[in-house]
Amino acid sequence: MASDVMMDEHAISFELSENQKMIAQMVRDFGQREIKPKMMEWDENQYFPADLFRKMGELGLMGVLVPEEYGGAGFGYHEYVTAIVELSKIDGSIGLSMAAHNSLCTGHILQFANENQKKNYLPKLATGEWIGAWGLTEPNTGSDAGNMRTVAKKDGDYYVINGTKNFITHGKTGNVAVVIARTGEVGDSHGMTAFIVERGTLGFWGGRKENKLGMRASETAEMIFTDCRIHKSQMIGDEGDGFVQALKVLDGGRISIASLGLGIATGAYEAALQYSKERHQFNKPISAFQGISFKLADMATKIEAARLLVHQAADLKNKHKPMSKESAMAKLYASEIAVEIANDAVQIFGGYGYVKEFPAEKYYRDAKLCTIGEGTSEIQKLVISRAILK
Repeated sequence: MASDVMMDEHAISFELSENQKMIAQMVRDFGQREIKPKMMEWDENQYFPADLFRKMGELGLMGVLVPEEYGGAGFGYHEYVTAIVELSKIDGSIGLSMAAHNSLCTGHILQFANENQKKNYLPKLATGEWIGAWGLTEPNTGSDAGNMRTVAKKDGDYYVINGTKNFITHGKTGNVAVVIARTGEVGDSHGMTAFIVERGTLGFWGGRKENKLGMRASETAEMIFTDCRIHKSQMIGDEGDGFVQALKVLDGGRISIASLGLGIATGAYEAALQYSKERHQFNKPISAFQGISFKLADMATKIEAARLLVHQAADLKNKHKPMSKESAMAKLYASEIAVEIANDAVQIFGGYGYVKEFPAEKYYRDAKLCTIGEGTSEIQKLVISRAILK
């Protein structure tokens, strides 16, 4: 019987904590004031609102997981998930940029940098003074990072980096980037090294900006390195640690993208639910028709399942427990249902779902990235299958 079931003291709470409630309300208020009035203009013009992220830094949203001693908010992953979800309910682009800044660039430095590097970079990143980028993907090596062609050759106390990274969030605008480059043989998982490279460093610049289907206000661009000299003091960890570090960073990154998918799905569902009550056909709201009400029931159930998976992964991450499988499951499921729910929302809106004056079409365009970015759905299945077949 349910009354006999005891929750252990470390079990996931199904209620929002006071911190989560506070963050959710803060983000909603901020989004209504600062994002919603301009988001379609940003989307149309593919404009990256860098100043917005500095305002978000003042609220603690650019260093959610960073300890207070380095200028961050000092929260855990449940609060982090809440912030991304609430941002993404309004605009997935802003949720994506916030997530990439926090979990990739800032997260890599937080997890693996030395104390001097943390003191130098985390306060600027956590406050939003600086925007971060993270460079792993290359034109010919997406999931196959072991075959990367960007090379860092040792030259005395320096490393000389040559190569190109692409599909990099904040590749042109980011003030600082964590870059993974090959320092050993192709295919050697211990042949790659991570470096911190500041914008303005000779031989480092932003290349082409991608013209995208969705997430258009989040900048995606190339980072190009031509004889870029980086002092060994800018190396994160030891030579050869870069790829192993990157895999651990991506574990947390999957929670970010799962949260992004959950937020987009929730935003699309809430918009469709409201519209279904307001839109009348045959003298009654369309929500009264079983075809629509059952669709809404499916949407709500998928969102709840995704929420539980995401917070399960967040709980394991907070406890520093292994969570590669769980974060992959959360990312796979939340991103796939985001696409399904955004599609259903367009259908519920009917003809209005296809026009930009109504919210459904933007959720529909934005959702698809979640099944691709930071590891495709197929890669998540690979991670999960390896874990369950061990």
